[in-house]
Amino acid sequence: MPFRRLLGPALLAAAFALSGCDETQSGPVRVSAIGAPPEMVNPNLQPMDAASAFLIEATAQGLVRFDAAGEIEPALAQSWIVSDDGLRYTFRIRRAQWPDGSRVTAEQVAARLQATVSRASRSPLKPALGAMEDAEAMTDQVLEISLRGPRPNLLQLLAQPELAIAVNERGAGPYRVEESEDGVLRLAPIPGEDESEPTSRPDILLRGEPAALAVARFAQNETDLVTGGTIGTLPFARAAGLGGDRLLFDPAAGLFGLAFASAEGPLADPAVRAALSMAIDRQALIATLAVPGLQPSLVLMPQTADEVPNPAVPAWAASPMPMRRELATRTIAALDAPLRIRVAMPAGPGYRLVFAHLRRDWRLIGIEAEPVGLDAPAELRLIDAVAPGRLAGWYLRHFTCDAAPVCDAEADAALQAARVAPSAAERRVQLAIADRIFAELTPFIPLASPVRWSLVAPRLNGFRPNPFARHPADTLIAPES
Repeated sequence: MPFRRLLGPALLAAAFALSGCDETQSGPVRVSAIGAPPEMVNPNLQPMDAASAFLIEATAQGLVRFDAAGEIEPALAQSWIVSDDGLRYTFRIRRAQWPDGSRVTAEQVAARLQATVSRASRSPLKPALGAMEDAEAMTDQVLEISLRGPRPNLLQLLAQPELAIAVNERGAGPYRVEESEDGVLRLAPIPGEDESEPTSRPDILLRGEPAALAVARFAQNETDLVTGGTIGTLPFARAAGLGGDRLLFDPAAGLFGLAFASAEGPLADPAVRAALSMAIDRQALIATLAVPGLQPSLVLMPQTADEVPNPAVPAWAASPMPMRRELATRTIAALDAPLRIRVAMPAGPGYRLVFAHLRRDWRLIGIEAEPVGLDAPAELRLIDAVAPGRLAGWYLRHFTCDAAPVCDAEADAALQAARVAPSAAERRVQLAIADRIFAELTPFIPLASPVRWSLVAPRLNGFRPNPFARHPADTLIAPES
């Protein structure tokens, strides 16, 4: 493939720079996360990259957590009860301790949850938690979350690393930071409540680094796991030629496509926005990306968003590709002047490949496009985000009038009604209304599901691809039966 010829020498050079070849199948699990060095960030104030998310997930649990397969299991909460109307979740906090030996209390957990939905919070989960009316400590060990409307998938949000509970940037495990040297953190497992029982979990050596170096390190057997891969960095993994048994993909759901960042000029016309979407040959793009199981998408949310089982499709969806292009060409030809658009894209060879396909398809209907950086002025911006839960509202709220320039007051009203709907059935009705409006409005050009990949060494027999692309440190090696 073309990127192999381009990236192969760079990978070889990076591999040559690495010292030696370690084939150890025991000892610490060595993790390379694509991105900056790991740090304990406050997710209410700044975004997390792959390394920081892995660190937080390892050292600071939430009320619940994901297991290796992406299913919910207890974490700080040892149990929970959901009221019959789905409006109250009552959690009992287990006997967990902070690093200084003090007990984790329900009041501390409640304060952390309240901070996430506060006015000052910039957490990416804040819009999805809009139904949370209150989080209140009933006793030292009992916490109650009250909701404005039922949310069957609330636990999936609570399991995200953005909702891990930490005090003074330190959490209650299952790991703790033992030391840091040359940008590598050593994470050691915290003993259970009976500290006389030794833990069988190995230490973790965690580093954050660029994708090419992480892949080269894996190719030299100097790391056991590369995590945080996206479509942007996938060509690096492909160029290494490691084989399908080491390169694994998560069946992730979410948003991968182009959001309109401008509603001015020709882009104020829904027909022009639709022309940009219908001109894209998604089947050809998916064939080039060659990701197992990846399918083209014409809808804002997948059918896995449980609350809207039949997402609305655009009116042109049933037309074959030649008819779509013909209609799009006529729409663009009717404009007063040639249309040029700027597309804000992240860096990375895979994203450049995606843009090359978009530019080719748009040229066929008379549109010129140029790529720009993520922070530059642009008419379209790429969104590449994994959904934190099977929640239709997470998809739709990206395009409310306080979040996007292309919006509709009626859709906003439907989403607000869905937020306070007294029943799941009424919520589904209102979400479907908003979805139908967006299908006609075209605030977003869907392309496919997000791509998330990892490189996994044979010793990590507990690793499981899952819909949330979350791989907790203590699940990487399965316990001996």
